[in-house]
Amino acid sequence: MALPTGALVVFALVGVAVVLFVLEPVPPDITAIGVLVSLAVLEPLTQVPATEAIAGFASPAVVTIVAMYILSSGLERTGVVDWLGGRLARFTRGSERRLLGATTVSTGVFAGLVNNTPVVAVFVPMVTGLADDVHVSPSKFLLPLSFAAMLGGTLTLVGSSINLLASDVLREAVGRPLGMFEITPVGVVVLVAGLAYLLTVGYRLTPARRAPRADVVESYGLGRRLAQVRVREGSPLVGSTPTELYLDETLGFDFDLDVLQVDRRRERVAEDNEEGLRSRTVTDSYIAGSGQRVAAGDVLTVRASRQEVNRFAEAYDLRQLPRERVESEDLEGAHPGILTEVVVPPSSGLVGRTPTEARLAERFRTQVLALRRGGTVTTADLADRPIEAGDTLLLRTTEPSVDFLREEGDVIPVSDRADTATGARGAVEPEAGPGTGPGGADRSGTRAGDATGDAPGLRAPLSVSILLGAVLLAAVTPLAIPVTALGGVVAMVATGCLNANEAYDAVSWNVVFLLAGILPLGVALQRTGGAAVLGEAIGGLTGGLPPVAALGAVYLLAAGAASVVTPVATVVLLGPVAVDTAATIDASTLPFVLSVLFGASAAYISPIGYQTNLMVYGPGGYRFTDYTRVGLPLVALLAVVSTATIALLYGV
Repeated sequence: MALPTGALVVFALVGVAVVLFVLEPVPPDITAIGVLVSLAVLEPLTQVPATEAIAGFASPAVVTIVAMYILSSGLERTGVVDWLGGRLARFTRGSERRLLGATTVSTGVFAGLVNNTPVVAVFVPMVTGLADDVHVSPSKFLLPLSFAAMLGGTLTLVGSSINLLASDVLREAVGRPLGMFEITPVGVVVLVAGLAYLLTVGYRLTPARRAPRADVVESYGLGRRLAQVRVREGSPLVGSTPTELYLDETLGFDFDLDVLQVDRRRERVAEDNEEGLRSRTVTDSYIAGSGQRVAAGDVLTVRASRQEVNRFAEAYDLRQLPRERVESEDLEGAHPGILTEVVVPPSSGLVGRTPTEARLAERFRTQVLALRRGGTVTTADLADRPIEAGDTLLLRTTEPSVDFLREEGDVIPVSDRADTATGARGAVEPEAGPGTGPGGADRSGTRAGDATGDAPGLRAPLSVSILLGAVLLAAVTPLAIPVTALGGVVAMVATGCLNANEAYDAVSWNVVFLLAGILPLGVALQRTGGAAVLGEAIGGLTGGLPPVAALGAVYLLAAGAASVVTPVATVVLLGPVAVDTAATIDASTLPFVLSVLFGASAAYISPIGYQTNLMVYGPGGYRFTDYTRVGLPLVALLAVVSTATIALLYGV
């Protein structure tokens, strides 16, 4: 059939949006808003007036997603997720198989009720530490962890934003949304099949990219860019701070070099029971941003190339020390600093900004020492390199700073800092950092309990009850899930599980704008006839075959698209196509909507398809092809399992 002009315009918008989603010259949520504006401006062709273009902000799916972010945050901040992680740590310690089984199973089940991002965020450092305990590469566990979280998202309607969007598609098509547990039978089969694969074939296919207990300086290849110099008596640096070194024009600093640490040896008098008084040499270490002034005899640890270190030493009368390897332990004792790895989640405020633009050094006394993007590590010219979602950063920072950045959702720690936050080697009083409020008041939120397995606070069972109550009320009463979920939000704040600011901060607003902006595109596809054309094409390609073949084709199309343009965009674009495909072959609508739902949830073949895949990309040291290697057989398995189960339970 001939394509209407309006459909051609909408297809062109889809094409532009897909390219922008993949290349990301601007954030995906901004692309989505651009699509929304374009649809409204081109209303005579797209048939989407302005009032309907912005209707996505009031969509039941979007409202429910906002509420579920807040409810999930309530569980996280009251210590429920940390407590679960601690219990699993106790159960799995020392056993490779128990670690793999317990983390994947518990993550899969838990992800059916709450947002899986905080679950994975807590489990990444826990799994990394436990993998070190059993002397196995953490890479062997992190990819299965992410996949298990994605599998669990199909257990209930609120398990994923994908499910809620598919429910909206069904409501538009047949006048009713999906029930709370309507997808659970298929979800259970998919979860069991997926976990069986991850525990056997998937585990064998998952590569061991990072060595257990590797020295982080060595693992980032940073050692060749670290050196130490001693300050001579006549050096112009004496009396200055490292910060002033960069800012004071009289010093003429024009080097591609960072001062990381100041080490100062001094004599301390100690009492000995047999020999009386004696002195011993101790070393006090300070991070560069601590305000400590340089004195003659100090040793500066710097990051730079060999040529820059030579220039620096000659210009400021410094003595280069033998270029021995500088290791993590040499950088972990400086007051008040720690050396830590963090991963940048998609919702982070650091995404798209350079360390200089984010003012990490000025605001948080934080230096980015190295950046891992998949299997590529960068240690040079980091100050002006934009940070991307999924990057793993090696930071020289302070504990209050990294705690503050974590609470703000800007970073997710990769490893347990208890082993590295050793404090100063000298007797130095701690300072207030950005993680504290006025007068040093704690700003760490209402989090109770920790990853040691200690019992969480009294509000933890209350937060669990509120979440379960919101879910069950939507299942057994006529109340719609947006209403019960928002009621749960009110209860969370009213009972003190969250305060109002924490509730607003819990929402990934970029995801909300992405969803609201992309939803009108599905409406335009339907009204201009574009969805009908694609539906007829799929029906024609599978003509003469059983309807289940068309069901499988829709699943595979959704799975492929989800790994490129994100699952939520896939549901919006292919949901109407699935409805029209069912109409073309005279089949039931529900199975085809479910096929899109489960297909879009199978974004296993690339790290960019789903946010938990990005969260483990850097910490696991994975390559892009690792996702295809492990994920492609899983997609093939679940295509058969999901299609057969949907056809068996719901007919075609």
